[in-house]
Amino acid sequence: MTAVGTGDHHVSTVFVKGVVMTTRTTPHRSAAAAAATTTMALFAAVLMMLAGLLGVLVGIVAIMRDEIYVRTPDYLYTLDVSTWGWIHLVLAVVLGAAGVGVLWGATWARVVGIVAAGINLIAHFAFLPYFPVWAIVIIALDVLVIWALAGYRGDTA
Repeated sequence: MTAVGTGDHHVSTVFVKGVVMTTRTTPHRSAAAAAATTTMALFAAVLMMLAGLLGVLVGIVAIMRDEIYVRTPDYLYTLDVSTWGWIHLVLAVVLGAAGVGVLWGATWARVVGIVAAGINLIAHFAFLPYFPVWAIVIIALDVLVIWALAGYRGDTA
């Protein structure tokens, strides 16, 4: 039997009755790394569900009582505040659903979560003049969600 190790990969060769049999082992993530990744996925899932809930509230307020938000003159991304309300409402529902999916360990939820958080980040950047502090907080949380989901391997959170 011959065993060769290169880093974390090991190859073993055994000769049995003139036949060469080779096995390869590949490294697995350590339990600590897997736990940290799962914790980050749980963090991202909770953030997405909270962002979904709060986004629904912001969207409903923008649709029903758009005079609450400050109107800015001559802004490049000017849309009616009710339109922004619908945009935030749709993104909130998608983010919330993706958060639940990440808790279940669904791969589609990770992909949808990254894409939805990216679109939500862009939407809140465009929404900055209407509600600046809120938009900056949500942009920061979207970056955290993308970072947490990008390293997530797919185990249930």
